Amino acid sequence: MTQQEKKPLTAQEQAQVEQQNILWQRECFQNAQKHLAEKGIMPKTLIEKDSRFLAPFCALWKFKAQNGKNYWVITGRLPTDHAEVSAAKDTRDAIRYFSLQWQLKADQIMQTGASDKTKVDFANLLINRAHGLYEMHENEQLWANEPK
Repeated sequence: MTQQEKKPLTAQEQAQVEQQNILWQRECFQNAQKHLAEKGIMPKTLIEKDSRFLAPFCALWKFKAQNGKNYWVITGRLPTDHAEVSAAKDTRDAIRYFSLQWQLKADQIMQTGASDKTKVDFANLLINRAHGLYEMHENEQLWANEPK
């Protein structure tokens, strides 16, 4: 069925989709908080206006931590990762930052641990997700409503 042939969702189906998105966001939020805590960073507040959700692929969160620093945290169907907010000026730039960092990490893994299948699989996952993030960064339609 092509895009034009799809029937609009019923009210019930739309409610189900919205509920699934809420559950997905909650799970991603919890994963982001857990990730920071595991790294010894205690989140204090979420900066909602700078956080974005590209369900079901990824969520990008901006947190203020108890240490006074702000962090970007990326979660979803990709490795959870974080960076200080100084690494990227906005959400779109943070997407590109993680893409580039993951490509570098994958290169390092391949150079040092290419004999370990688990490491190779992880490097390939990083490469795959990095490419997906970069495509999202380059997709002007995704960022059409973002402040310039």
